Amino acid sequence: MKATQLSKTLKNLADPAIAEHSQRFFKTGKGEYGEGDKFLGIRVPVLRKQVKKYKDMPLDEIQSLLKSSLHEERLCALFLLIHKFTLGDAAEKAIIYQLYLGNTGYINNWDLVDSSAHLIVGVYLEDKNKQPIYDLVRSDNLWERRIAIISTLHFIRKHQFDEALDLSKQLLTDKEDLIHKAVGWMLREIGKRDLHVEECFLKAHYRQMPRTMLRYAIEKFPEQKRKKYLAGMV
Repeated sequence: MKATQLSKTLKNLADPAIAEHSQRFFKTGKGEYGEGDKFLGIRVPVLRKQVKKYKDMPLDEIQSLLKSSLHEERLCALFLLIHKFTLGDAAEKAIIYQLYLGNTGYINNWDLVDSSAHLIVGVYLEDKNKQPIYDLVRSDNLWERRIAIISTLHFIRKHQFDEALDLSKQLLTDKEDLIHKAVGWMLREIGKRDLHVEECFLKAHYRQMPRTMLRYAIEKFPEQKRKKYLAGMV
């Protein structure tokens, strides 16, 4: 099986020092958002080289890899899904989209979400009903809510801002810092394309936004304007 071969290859590429750093960086300690996650210690460029070698792996094997307890194996599985999705016809895209949403329990850290949600969920839903991301944003699962908002990056890049703004409004009172960062990031991406749209949203909501969300959203603003927003003087 190709999945078994890839898994063996990745274990041979493991670097304990990188793994130790990743365990801390991705907050895998007790009570932290990545609690219990295990790392081999492999950099993303190295993983991508392996993905090129295994790009013909069958979907059932990729799904098996996605369920791995090892972070890099799950990330490899997502890279493989993105590759197949990008090249697939409408039927295969639908299958991969359903596989992705059916396995969100394994897409359980911010890098896994951020490297894949907009490229699968966002692309698939571009010309379809967006209800699935509205369902995800109401999930009790942190990662499903992050999948929802990060998926809108694809729409933003198409200068379609409605979904990102709607979801951002729903997430204003979210308690998770990782959601605050994601929403702020999406608002900043909107601002890169249409500053007026971002500022209209900010002026309506910035006083109730979590501080981290606001800081991410205004990161590229001139210093004086940033200070006004942070001081509540806009």
